[in-house]
Amino acid sequence: MQRIRHFVKTSAIGGVLVLLPVVILFAAFKWVFYFVTNQIQPFTDLMIRNNGMPEWLGDFCVLVIISVLCFVIGGLVSTSAGRWIHTHFDKYLIRLAPGYKLIKEIVNQFFGDKANSPFANGEVAKAKIFGGASQTTVTAIVTARHGDGSFTVFVPTGPNPTSGNMYHLPALQVQLFPQVKVEDAMRTIIACGAGSGELFK
Repeated sequence: MQRIRHFVKTSAIGGVLVLLPVVILFAAFKWVFYFVTNQIQPFTDLMIRNNGMPEWLGDFCVLVIISVLCFVIGGLVSTSAGRWIHTHFDKYLIRLAPGYKLIKEIVNQFFGDKANSPFANGEVAKAKIFGGASQTTVTAIVTARHGDGSFTVFVPTGPNPTSGNMYHLPALQVQLFPQVKVEDAMRTIIACGAGSGELFK
């Protein structure tokens, strides 16, 4: 009887562990799909109205047009004339919409030049945020180094690593782990610390 209970329990948990990631992935794709299609719905309606095509084909055509438009704009801003126009356009837009600059910087951090992104090239560290005498450390990402030897670090919160706190700490309170990749550190944060022993061994 005990073996049967153990088998049923193990099988049920195993099934959940196999199916749950698939369900979550499907739900994420579904959310992204509906979010994108809702944003382009006015253009899709225009495409359907003018051509009489089914809605899914209208969505596809609009996405292709947007992709081509992004490619063309990207090609234009890679030229000297395009960069000049883009720079002046940015200046005027920043004056008219103060929030534009912040949004642009956030987008560039995640999708722009990876050479300047701390999330792509930051250093993983253990930080003593409660003082040098404290034995408590937290997983941190070094986002800036300063001339006096101090660091600015970002301490993500688990299981959501996109939120967290920034700390400005002296060098004595930051232990660097240059051999550890940022994405590996992020995995332990998403897992609420699981795998940290292997990460910092």
